[in-house]
Formats: sequence, C-alpha cells, structure tokens
Amino acid sequence: MQFQQLQYFVAVAETRHFTRAAEQVHVAQPSLSQQIKALERELGADLFQRARGNITLTDAGETLLPLARRILADADTARHEVQELAQLRRGRVRLGATPSLCTGLLPDVLRAFHDRYPGIQLLIEESGSHDLVRELARGALDLALVVLPLPTPSPALTTVELLREDLVVVSSPEAPTPGGGRRAVRIADLEGERLVMFRHGYDLRELTVAACRSAGFEPDFAVEGGEMDAVLGFVRAGLGVAVVPRMVAARSGRGLRVTALARPGLHRTIALAHRSDVAPPRAARELQRMLLER
Repeated sequence: MQFQQLQYFVAVAETRHFTRAAEQVHVAQPSLSQQIKALERELGADLFQRARGNITLTDAGETLLPLARRILADADTARHEVQELAQLRRGRVRLGATPSLCTGLLPDVLRAFHDRYPGIQLLIEESGSHDLVRELARGALDLALVVLPLPTPSPALTTVELLREDLVVVSSPEAPTPGGGRRAVRIADLEGERLVMFRHGYDLRELTVAACRSAGFEPDFAVEGGEMDAVLGFVRAGLGVAVVPRMVAARSGRGLRVTALARPGLHRTIALAHRSDVAPPRAARELQRMLLER
C-alpha cells in the first residue's frame, strides 16, 4: 500500500468522480484509476462500485475511508512538526552548566536565545564538570559548559574554549578587608582568613584549595558544603570570605565587597562541550553559536 494511493482513494471518495479527483490531486485520470485498482488488488477487495455517472463506496471502501483520512492527517501533522523544528519554531535544548555559570554567564545568553526562539524549550542541568561530562557521554545532554581541564579527558567529547575568567575574593563589607585593605590580595594573604567553601566536586573548591596549598598553607574553612547561592549568602552574613568568578561577583548585587587577586591571580577556562560522534540538534547548534559569539 502506497501513501499516494491513499491520497487518490480519498479524493475519489470525496468527489465521487474519477476525473474530478484526478484534477484535484493533479494527476492524469488513467494514472489515478490504475493506482486505485492496484490498491484494491493489494487489499483484496473492491473499494468502489462503478456505474456510469455514479461512483459509490463499497463496504470495504467505507471501512478504509476514515482510516485513510487519519493516515493522511497524521502525515500532514508529521510534516508540519518537522518543518517547525527545522525552522527553529519548536524543539528543545538540553544544556548542562556549572552552578557558577548558571549564575554568571547564562542568564543574558539564554534571554537572548529565548527572545529569538520562544518556541524552543530550554532544559538546564546544573552540576559540576565531572557529572556533566558523564551526562554528555550517555546522551542525556546536547551541550555542556565545563571547566577545563576536564576531570577525566575523553576522546568522545569535543570541547571549544569559550572564555578565560578571573577569580576574585568576596567578603562582607562589615568585615575587615582581606589582605589588610590592599586593592588586590595574593592567595598567600588568605592564610588566616576563614573561608566559605563549596561542596566536594565543585570546580572552584578544587581550584581554591590547590592554590592555597601551592602558596604553602592549608585553607581554614568556616563553612563548607554549599552551592553558589548559599556560599554568597554565608559571605554576606560575615561568616568568612570566598573565591568566586568575577561574573558571579558582578551579578551578586549589594552586600558583598569584591577584591581582586594580585597577579598572576587565579583564572579558570570555560569550554563548550558536546559528543564527538553525534551532531547536536539544530536548536542546540544555534545556542552554541550564540554562546561562542557572545
């Protein structure tokens, strides 16, 4: 049974006339008649009772008509859905990002993407780079913003460097300025400071602890185990200081003092990652383009 045969059958059933049906579907009448006969042979039953000037449906034709209409309608719906997706009117993007990037980088980019493609659903997975790499590998994400170097380098992933971001020290304005009031502090100046520290698995935790140990001291934690919003809240409350990305500090609003780190400072490299063996969907590729052009 061919899709075209069902189109011809419905046209004849609705017009009750082979010539008019042929005109409606833009085909020669003999070709239409041949396809109807082929359909009848395939089904093993006559679909029409043919009499000069009088075409009626048989019982088999009456049974097939609603089914054929539904098949044609479903095909039209499928065509429309695919065209909508191809034109970025509908679809979804599954994006993973570290919590600090969800706070600092993504809001403006996602707002611009949503304004341009309001029909695209954005699904955000917030986690550390290690977890995001695992989710990418198993196909649960289309794209992920991760911190380089990856915790477990994988040849199955393609990464494109997006930006290199400075880290800064945030503290409560009511507390003494870290480093004795200097405009820029060294990592070594954080010795003796109580740190508000992120949970295990957080890229910023590993980076900060490694920097303190390289400077010759073990960091002293006032509070540890929080996510980004919790860490900022604890710092505002005066529980200690924290090392956070500059973009996060800039977006954090009032209630925080921001102090730069003296050269060479601390930095992190953000990359956009996706699976090497599977091309991201078109909507994801468009978001990728906007992130790279930001």
